Amino acid sequence: MLLAVLSGFLLAVLTPAIHRVVGHTVGWVLAILPASLAVYFASLIPLISDGGAVVKEFAWLPGLGVTLGFLVDGLSLVFALLISVIGTFILIFAGAYLRGHPYLGRFFVIMLSFMASMLGLVLSDNLLTLFMFWELTSITSYLLIGFDHEDSNARKCALQGLFVTTAGSLALMAGLILLAVMTGTYSLSGILASSDPLHEHAFYLGAVICVLAGAFTKSAQVPFHFWLPNAMAAPTPVSAYLHSATMVKAGIYLMARLNPALGESMLWSTLLVLFGSVTMVVGAWFAFSSSGIKKVLAYSTVMTLGTLTMLIGVGTELALTAFVCVLVAHSLYKGALFMIAGILDHETGTKDLRRMGGLGKTMPLTALFACLAALSLAGMPPLFGFIAKELMLEALLKASFWSLGLTVAAVVASMLVVGVAGLVAVRPFFSAFLETPKKPHEAPPGMLAGPAFLSVVALVFGLAPYLPETAVLQAAMTSVAGTPVDSYLALWHGVNAPLVLSGLTLVTGITLYRLWPTLQPNLSAVNTAAARIGPEAIYFRFMEGITHIAGWQTRVLQNGVLGHYLLVLVAVTFGLAGFTLVARHEVHLALDLSGSRFYEWGIAALLVAAAVFSSITRSRLGSVASLGVLGFSVALIFILFSAPDLGITQLLVETLTVVLLVLVLFKLPEFVKLSSPLERFRDLAVAIVAGTVMTLLILAGLEVQYFESISAYYSENSAPLAQGRNIVNVILVDFRALDTLGEIFVLALAAIGIHSMLKLKAEDQYKP
Repeated sequence: MLLAVLSGFLLAVLTPAIHRVVGHTVGWVLAILPASLAVYFASLIPLISDGGAVVKEFAWLPGLGVTLGFLVDGLSLVFALLISVIGTFILIFAGAYLRGHPYLGRFFVIMLSFMASMLGLVLSDNLLTLFMFWELTSITSYLLIGFDHEDSNARKCALQGLFVTTAGSLALMAGLILLAVMTGTYSLSGILASSDPLHEHAFYLGAVICVLAGAFTKSAQVPFHFWLPNAMAAPTPVSAYLHSATMVKAGIYLMARLNPALGESMLWSTLLVLFGSVTMVVGAWFAFSSSGIKKVLAYSTVMTLGTLTMLIGVGTELALTAFVCVLVAHSLYKGALFMIAGILDHETGTKDLRRMGGLGKTMPLTALFACLAALSLAGMPPLFGFIAKELMLEALLKASFWSLGLTVAAVVASMLVVGVAGLVAVRPFFSAFLETPKKPHEAPPGMLAGPAFLSVVALVFGLAPYLPETAVLQAAMTSVAGTPVDSYLALWHGVNAPLVLSGLTLVTGITLYRLWPTLQPNLSAVNTAAARIGPEAIYFRFMEGITHIAGWQTRVLQNGVLGHYLLVLVAVTFGLAGFTLVARHEVHLALDLSGSRFYEWGIAALLVAAAVFSSITRSRLGSVASLGVLGFSVALIFILFSAPDLGITQLLVETLTVVLLVLVLFKLPEFVKLSSPLERFRDLAVAIVAGTVMTLLILAGLEVQYFESISAYYSENSAPLAQGRNIVNVILVDFRALDTLGEIFVLALAAIGIHSMLKLKAEDQYKP
């Protein structure tokens, strides 16, 4: 199991070398790994279908009690199979789609890391490792969306996706920690097996809000939906994989995974149903009103993500059965349709649906597979999408709350999606022929393999739904519900309300498709007007606000004046420390000066005099000399208190510092007053406060001792254990040898750098 998760990262490291050896067949070669993983996960089907589960734990940070745990049950197995099976064809497709690209090796490195991160996420049994893989999917998807790094739009869209998803990740981290505190364990299997009702816990509200914030941003729920269509700046293989089996499904997986633990309250159900239903309708609307084929498909994904969220919120057995079926159906047809979109772009030179038509004659195989996938998208028999759609409508009709409203919303969204299916399948291939920037022709086998397999599987699952049901879907339903679920998937359930509603959506959707050329310009204008006040506009205003704040901060705080920096740093640090010391702690000043010697008072007076003189003198030489007196006085204190080695070190450092400062003085301009009397009094006040607070902190610290002093141990063991009587030297060389080794390494590295700079000739500094 550990090798299955980490194998993607291992292969990613080797990918550049493999690419150099095998050339343009690299996609086929790399696809061997996800295909092998698919076989491995398929071998677990008999165990999982019988109600079993696989839990593996590996010691990761044993000192902190952190394990690398993996859980395979029905839900995680469905996701693992989708990730590995679809990933196999995505790698093959990418090798053909990006053939000859100068950065193809780099692309596969990131793609394999992305695949491995998603596998680790869905298989993790530990909340900490789940969050780690969660963040890895955000980072790798950022690199994939911005893969064309020379395109400013790609960089902007990648940053937008990263910013939105990682903002939610911060909330998710807090939610997962709260969940661990509530249950007393970081193990997902332990949390799911707990019998304690979490909805009665005081932290339940905070945990639900934080977890859903992370899930909603990741899975593009309204109002965070805008980043997902913009992620279409990525190459089409990335879009196909991101939408069908990875990234955006991560939030859906998390909600489904935690549903048995958190889904026992009206809060959970209300939030998921509300946000999910709104996202469903909004996604369908934007999908139908867009013209770019990738945008159309992206918004239809938003619609499905909303549908999945809504079904989890409804929470009945029928709704969760529909959830699993919609999840699988969407992965099959959306992976196929995105790869077909890539084929159309690759072979015609355009993504605009308004510029495509009559391609069925020159691209018959592509047209066939596009029709199969689009029929599943539209929910037409005998495709698996039809079964999922019927179950969804039946579940909403029988929902325990908001049944009528949810059913109406689902019917409206389904009507629009039928029109979308016509746009991506009928219009490009069977409408009147239109000239395209490139002369179209059939795609190569590497690009057709994925759409062919996924669309045919959608057809097989529709004709024989008992095959996936008995294999793994039944177990997945049980995992999401937390209790055994009885389901019966069939292509025909007789004439009933869901069938009538489904027929209504088909008829209306076909009508909308025929009206699309007339409606689309007006719908697009409405969208453009709404975008000025929508969530994406708020995002850009927020980012502009950050820029303005940064500009103000640079002008006011980071203005290049070193004295100002020191003033703010000292005032804030000692102001807060002093306030805390006075307000929250009692300071007892019990000074016993009876044992002090006259020469100790003399050294103290010398220290004070040197410090005052260095602050008020206008002579740089006098200031340097007084600082030297200050350093030598400190050396005297070390010697008086039996630390001759520190005293010698202090003397050497101070001597060298005084010599260097005197040499620098010859290069400095004459002394100039740069501050007014008022500013100098201000600086004096801050200095006095800082000195006073530091003195009080030292005196207060002398009274606090939480543990027995370790100095007695060093005194007793320096000679017998380390054969040395100089305790300080023994500590540095023996007891803290590794620490000293690190310091020596740093000094050696600095010396090498200085030596290199000294050896560098002036004329070499300006060579390109």
